[in-house]
Amino acid sequence: MNKLTTASVIRRSKVIIVFTAALFGLTTLTNNLTDYAAYADFIGRVLSMNDTEGNDSRRYRAITSNIFHHRFYWAIISLEIIYTFSCLVGTYQLCRKIDAPRNEFHESKKFAIAGLVTGIFVYQALYIIILNEWFDMDYSAHRNTYDWAENNIAYMFLGLIYLTAVKDS
Repeated sequence: MNKLTTASVIRRSKVIIVFTAALFGLTTLTNNLTDYAAYADFIGRVLSMNDTEGNDSRRYRAITSNIFHHRFYWAIISLEIIYTFSCLVGTYQLCRKIDAPRNEFHESKKFAIAGLVTGIFVYQALYIIILNEWFDMDYSAHRNTYDWAENNIAYMFLGLIYLTAVKDS
């Protein structure tokens, strides 16, 4: 597959999509680790339900333990490390097999798929379901990352569909 064909362009576009997810993960991890205090405070305020409005009947859900806040935040960071590392390895594997026969290229998608699925899990389960739905992050005027998480999920989900469903002969 040395010449420029539709199949070669599709394969290369898949590499770019997975690499872009990995680059986002690296950037997010850099922010989370270099400004740990600010992001840990954000997670703590959401879990404590400190600045949510109009939800007094649901305040029993609040968790005020600083230890739990940090553990929850480290769970997010740990899963982001897994998804980022998987996407980086997936990018490498896809690049290695870019000109390989179809079956070999298809088999090289494993880490990329695992990375994208882990990323979707992080943003859907931890941000949308737990922080937004359970801890009412959407009722906070100052601490709402719902749209941010939703955009990440959309990118990774569409990337996952494209990676696995579009023919790359």
